[in-house]
Amino acid sequence: MNEITTIAKLESNLAAQKQYFSKNTYPSYQERLNNLKSLKKLLLANQDEFIAALTLDFGHRSADDTKIGDILTTISGINYTLKRMKRWMKPQRKHIGLLFQPAKGEVISQPKGVIGIVTPWNYPLFLSLGPLTAALAAGNVAMIKMSEYSPHTSSLLAKLMGEIFPPEKVAIVAGDVKIATKFSSLAFDHLFFTGSTAVGKLVMKSAAENLVPVTLELGGKSPAIIDNAMDIATAVSRLILGKTLNSGQTCVAPDYIFCPRDKCNELVEEITARYQQMYPNLSNNDDCTSIINDAQYERLTHLLSDAKEKGATVIPCLAETTDIDKQRASRKLPLTLVCDVQDDMLVMQQEIFGPILPIIAYNDIGEVLEYITSRPRPLALYIYSFDKVFQQEFLFKTHAGGVCINEATFHVANDDLPFGGVGASGMGQYHGEEGFKTFSHQKSVLTRGRINLTPLLFPPFDSAIHRLVYKLFIR
Repeated sequence: MNEITTIAKLESNLAAQKQYFSKNTYPSYQERLNNLKSLKKLLLANQDEFIAALTLDFGHRSADDTKIGDILTTISGINYTLKRMKRWMKPQRKHIGLLFQPAKGEVISQPKGVIGIVTPWNYPLFLSLGPLTAALAAGNVAMIKMSEYSPHTSSLLAKLMGEIFPPEKVAIVAGDVKIATKFSSLAFDHLFFTGSTAVGKLVMKSAAENLVPVTLELGGKSPAIIDNAMDIATAVSRLILGKTLNSGQTCVAPDYIFCPRDKCNELVEEITARYQQMYPNLSNNDDCTSIINDAQYERLTHLLSDAKEKGATVIPCLAETTDIDKQRASRKLPLTLVCDVQDDMLVMQQEIFGPILPIIAYNDIGEVLEYITSRPRPLALYIYSFDKVFQQEFLFKTHAGGVCINEATFHVANDDLPFGGVGASGMGQYHGEEGFKTFSHQKSVLTRGRINLTPLLFPPFDSAIHRLVYKLFIR
C-alpha cells in the first residue's frame, strides 16, 4: 500500500469511527465489560506469539522482559479496570449552594469520541493497549498508530484485533514518520502520544490546528539520588532492575545517579557485581534484550565514545571477549557506568534510553537540588534513603512526573497511581481511574424540578430580595 493510499485510509478510518460513535455515544456497562474481557482474552491466548514477534522486532528480546513489561502490566490494568469501571461510570453527586436551591447537581463521565493513540517501540503492547483499556472503559472508539520499528508486533496485533473488534471500533495503523505526522494532524476527539519530548512538541503543535486535546507521555533524564547514610548494596538492589529491564530502553529508567563522593567506588563495585550475577554473559544469554535497531545501537556507542573523548571514565559492567563485530551484530550492550562526567558530554544532555548509567559525585544535597531544579522536569525521580527528612527535601523541592522511594520504575505498574509527566516530560495522566477520566468529558449537570425560585431575582434589581441576597452572599 503506497503512502497516498495509506493517508487516504487514515481519513476514511477516522470518518468511519466518527460515524460509528455518533450512533453509539454512550456504550452500556455490559458492552464496555465485554470489550475489555475480549482484549484480555486476546492477550492471554497469544502470549507466545507476542513474545516471538517482539523478539523479531528487537533482534532478540527477553521473553521475561515481554512478560513483565508488556503482558503482565497490560493484564493487570485490564483486571483493575474491570473491577472498578461500574463505579467510575456512576454520576457523581455535587453540592448545590443555598442560593441555587432547590436543585440537584451531578457530573457524568461522557465518552469523548474517537481517541488517537500514538505508540512507541519500546513497550508496544503496554503502551498501546494500556491507553486503549482506558479509552474503551470510558466508552470511546480508538485508532492506534504503532511504531514502524516494531513491524512484526504491529502486524500481529492488527490481525488479532481485527478478529475481535470491527475497524470502526478499534483500528491499528502502521507506517513511517510521514504517516505518523498525518495521524497526529487528524481531528480526533483526544490524542494520546507516548514518545520523545522533541516529537511531542510537534504532535502538540499539529493537534492544535484542530484544537484536539492532548495527553503527552514524554521522557527526559530521570535522576536517582543516594543518601550518604544509605547502604550502597541496598540502594543498588532497589534500582538495578529498573535500569536493566529491556536493556534500559524504558522511559522511566534511572538516567543518572547522584552518589556521595566517598562512596562512588563502592557504588561502581556493587553495581558491577550485581549486574554480573544477573547477566553472567550477554552473547548467549536469552535474558538480555538487544538494542532495538542499528541506529539506536550506534547512538548509544556514540554517547560512550563522546564521553570518553571528553575525559569520562567508562566502565562496562561485563567485559566479554566477544569481538566487536559479533557484539554489533547482536546489538547487546552491557550496563556501562560513566564516571567523571561533565555537562558538555552528550550522555548528560540527551535522554539515554539504554544500558548506560552516569554517576555524579556530590558533597552535599544542596548541590544535587540545584542541579535537578535547574534542568527540565523529569518523568521520574528516585530517592534512596530511609531518612524521612532527606526524602522530603526531594519530594517537595523538586518536580517530577512521579517518584519512587527506595525503588525504581515500579510506580508505573501500580494501577491506582496516576502516571504522567510534568513540563518537558509531558502533560496529563492515565492508568486506573485517571485514565478513565482522561478519555471522558466530565459534564456538569444542574437539574431543577417543578419548584423554581429564579424569578425572584428578575429585574427590577432594587427589590428587598436582591438586597437580602447581596447581604447574605457578598461577604
